[in-house]
Amino acid sequence: MRSAICLLTLKETHYKQIMSDPDFEKSKEDKFPGGDAVSNKDETEVISENEEEACSAPNPDQEEADQEEAAQNAAADAHLRAGSSNVLGRGKLSARDEKIIGMLVHLLGGVTYILGPLVIWLIKKDESPFVKDQGREAMNFQITMIIGFAIATATAFFPFVGSCLSPLLWLSVGVANLIFAILGGLEANKGIIYRYPFALRLIKE
Repeated sequence: MRSAICLLTLKETHYKQIMSDPDFEKSKEDKFPGGDAVSNKDETEVISENEEEACSAPNPDQEEADQEEAAQNAAADAHLRAGSSNVLGRGKLSARDEKIIGMLVHLLGGVTYILGPLVIWLIKKDESPFVKDQGREAMNFQITMIIGFAIATATAFFPFVGSCLSPLLWLSVGVANLIFAILGGLEANKGIIYRYPFALRLIKE
C-alpha cells in the first residue's frame, strides 16, 4: 500500500515538473503558433456574420403592422362601397374630426357649390376614408346642381314660357341644393355616410 502511494506521488511530481518546464511551454507555442489569435479571429467572424444576418432579416413586427394597415384600408373601402356607417376612425383623423369635416363638406356645398367641397376633399382625402367619400359625394351633387342651373338659364331663351320658367327653375334648384346640403351635413355629423337622392356621380375616386 505504501509503495503504491509513493509511486503516485512520484508521478504527480514528475508531471508538475514537466508542466513548469519552460522548454515545454516553448515547444507548445511552436506547435500551435497564434492559437488564441486564430480562435479569436474565427469567433469575431462568426459574430459579425450573425449581426449581418440579424440586420438583413425582415422585421416581423413591421410586416405585421403593414398587413394590419392594409387590411384596415381594405375594410374601410368595403364598408364605403356597402354604404355602411362603420368607417370612422380608420384614417389619420379622429372620429370627431371626421364628423365635423364631413358636415362642413356638405354645408359648404350649399353655399359655395363645388368650391368648398373640392378644397376640403383635396386636402383631407388621404387622411380619412369617410371625408374622402363624403367630399366626393358632395362634389358630384354640386356638379349636378350646376348642370341644373345651366338648364334653368337655357330655358330663358325659350319664347313665351322662358321668362316665367327660368326663374322658377333657378329657385327650385337653389332651394333643393340648400335643403339637401343641410341634410347631408346633419347625417355626416352623426357619422353616417350620406347619399343624395339624385346626383350624377361622375367623380369615382
